[in-house]
Amino acid sequence: MTHATADLQRQLYRSMARIRQIEERIAELYAEQQMRCPCHFSIGQEAVVAGACAALGATDLLFGTYRSHGIYLARGGSLPALIAELYGKQTGCTHGRGGSMQLVAPEVGLLCTSAIVGGTIPMAVGAALSAQLRATGQVAIAVFGDGATEEGVFHESANFASLKHLPVVLLCENNFYACYSHQRNRQPADNIADRAAAYAIPGHRIDGNDVLAVFEATHEAVQRARHGGGPSLIECRTYRWRGHVGPEDDTSLGYRSVQEVEEWKSRDPVARYGEQLL
Repeated sequence: MTHATADLQRQLYRSMARIRQIEERIAELYAEQQMRCPCHFSIGQEAVVAGACAALGATDLLFGTYRSHGIYLARGGSLPALIAELYGKQTGCTHGRGGSMQLVAPEVGLLCTSAIVGGTIPMAVGAALSAQLRATGQVAIAVFGDGATEEGVFHESANFASLKHLPVVLLCENNFYACYSHQRNRQPADNIADRAAAYAIPGHRIDGNDVLAVFEATHEAVQRARHGGGPSLIECRTYRWRGHVGPEDDTSLGYRSVQEVEEWKSRDPVARYGEQLL
């Protein structure tokens, strides 16, 4: 039984397809060297942000990573303001000062994306504490990568959020790579979701290329948090198609194989969900 109505299911597809088309166009234009900021593309990972953002209420608060375009667009940020920001214009969402990695859209509840790995996790926990103290009914969500789970602030934030029973969702976008290092070379066990048990909170591992699975897991966690159930940790397993930074194919660097990339491309979340809807 899904909580996604027929209209919402179509909206999820539109959100993913829109993010894909916009990022592919940005990648084409990036070669002109008029965008003078580093860009981190989320092509291949669209289901995570589309599904998670669809589960949020209008007043809920979102904090994201430097792989930010999809987060910004899925939450309802202005496309003209995004493009202007990439070109360093005053009309950009951070007046041309933030570039691709530091996007804000407080009018739709996106308070910050940040280049600091794990840096927005305590921001989300602080926002959840504020919401709890003010009894606003808001939920805060932090979207972060697998590398952020190696930062001390992830553990401190999860511990504090559980201790105070805060309305916050910790959503890990696990694409298996921190820059050019695979998770297996950085973490002794493939157990991000299981780490929730150390803080006495629910932990879930889901297919991050299944937009409905992401939506349902986030919806459940958000509703739990909103009604006093406290924080949750969700690990969404997905994959970026392009390089860590920039639009290029980086398989020539040798840290991952063409075969691995092609295998993940065969699980394309946009095409897969489009076929499911048809």
